[in-house]
Amino acid sequence: MQIFFVEIKCALGRTYEVANALAQAEIASEIYSIAGSYDILAKFYVGKEVDIGRFIGERLHVIPGILDTRTIIAFKAF
Repeated sequence: MQIFFVEIKCALGRTYEVANALAQAEIASEIYSIAGSYDILAKFYVGKEVDIGRFIGERLHVIPGILDTRTIIAFKAF
């Protein structure tokens, strides 16, 4: 299992719309509203065989209202 987080920058006024679309797609295990340079932090679990870059491009970047993303790969939980 691969675990990664994605910080998502949304178009102005579209954060809740993007968060709802993420929830409806059922691809993120957790979705948080955050402050700072990005608007949403989402946590994802995918199988070892999944190409994370392709997953993000095909499943995340297609959601309307997303302007930018930043991916953080997790190696180990403590």
